[in-house]
Amino acid sequence: MPSEIGKQRLFDFIEELDKELTEKIRITAVGGTAMTLLDLKNSTRDVDFESSSKNEKALLKAKETLNPGFEIDLFWNGLIFAQQLPDDYNEKAIPIKEFEHIELFALSPLDIVVSKIARFNERDEQDIKACIQKASITKEQLKERASQLGLTAITAEDFRYHLTLVLEQMF
Repeated sequence: MPSEIGKQRLFDFIEELDKELTEKIRITAVGGTAMTLLDLKNSTRDVDFESSSKNEKALLKAKETLNPGFEIDLFWNGLIFAQQLPDDYNEKAIPIKEFEHIELFALSPLDIVVSKIARFNERDEQDIKACIQKASITKEQLKERASQLGLTAITAEDFRYHLTLVLEQMF
């Protein structure tokens, strides 16, 4: 079983990542990483970051250099897991901390939920429930945000089915 990565371990890793970079970049934590930074859960199994594709080369190089002992997934330009987030996801992201080279944000809890609906495995279901409860997300907010998504790797039909399950089972 993968080791759990708590908030302090995330900050320690990001500090090391920051040392590997030479220019200022913005990264947004997504998935369980964002939830851990936002205190919506105690830990995550891997690290998931989103950034602009212009930062891809620098982040990939830094990732290879560090070898932190856990999985790191990088996403680009709002394409998270299986769908394109709405254009304003960066504006809705929550500032976490500024390092020398990294401006760290976390995806908003509402955007975490919509990004997890596409895959919707057992862990995602637990995370969705936690976000809804701890961030007081309403059914109406979720329906509205889901309507703004640009679906890509998942069919609209599959997403609507997963969304229906979430709306029926969690509200």
